[in-house]
Amino acid sequence: MAWDEWEQLKAEAAQGRSTRMQLNQLAPGGGGGGNTRGDLTVHQKDLASIGSAAHDLFEDLGSYSDHARISSMKAAGGLRSEGFALGAALDHVAERWVDQVQTLLDACAHISNHLRYTKNQHAADDAYIAGTLSSISQLDRGFDERKGH
Repeated sequence: MAWDEWEQLKAEAAQGRSTRMQLNQLAPGGGGGGNTRGDLTVHQKDLASIGSAAHDLFEDLGSYSDHARISSMKAAGGLRSEGFALGAALDHVAERWVDQVQTLLDACAHISNHLRYTKNQHAADDAYIAGTLSSISQLDRGFDERKGH
């Protein structure tokens, strides 16, 4: 875009003649396409895959980041001992690296642990519901037998 075009567009905008931005909206009926149920589904296999990937990243990042930290600190020490100001700067970067990696490791652990907890909680909920339905079914059978059905 040339400078003249830019100036012309600015002048038009100031006069209120420019094309205005329009955002898309939901249809007045409350949804687009008539699908009111939504389309988000999650399967246990998907959650297990995400949890596994988070755990693998946690394991690998912990190991590989430590190699990078050690190498950076050695390089920083070598540069500093030779009188280069870059050594102190590299040491500072290595310290920030440790902080950032720890934040990422914490996030990976949180994801993995939360998904493991969710899986176990859903299994416990399923067992509870199955037990409750079974006991209700047994009560119904006993009631039907007493009524002579």
